[in-house]
Amino acid sequence: MTTLSLDQLIDKDIMVVNSTARNKQEVLEELGRLLEAKGYLKDVDTFIEDVYLRESEGITGIGGGVAIPHGKSKGVKQTTVAIAKLAHPIEWETLDEEKVSVVFLFAVRDVDANTTHILLLQQVAILLADDSFIQAVQEAKSVDELYQLIVSHQANIQ
Repeated sequence: MTTLSLDQLIDKDIMVVNSTARNKQEVLEELGRLLEAKGYLKDVDTFIEDVYLRESEGITGIGGGVAIPHGKSKGVKQTTVAIAKLAHPIEWETLDEEKVSVVFLFAVRDVDANTTHILLLQQVAILLADDSFIQAVQEAKSVDELYQLIVSHQANIQ
């Protein structure tokens, strides 16, 4: 099995800092269109539909101002994660009932259920369990800073 690292899975081109999205729908649309524009999706509408289907099954706001919506979808061409750091927190169904200011949108190919890509996405989830990491993400001022933060923290979880 080929070993992938987070820097191979995470792409600066699908990160947004200071997104002006005002609600869940706007941020999912923004990230979905970005994923489509950068070639990660075959069908943005199918993907977004699958994300909403998953949203209906349970809370994806994990607390600390972070949400991790995800869709396992035939609309995904390449498994990845898109990230939006919002200019203003938005309403989201969360475990701590607080607003969300960072969204990690997991786009997963329907055939990638047990692959290295999924293991890497699990590593991102482990990072998100670290309060100091979440705080650093909240304070990131640029896409480059956000990207470096994720890649540099990868060493702590391997």
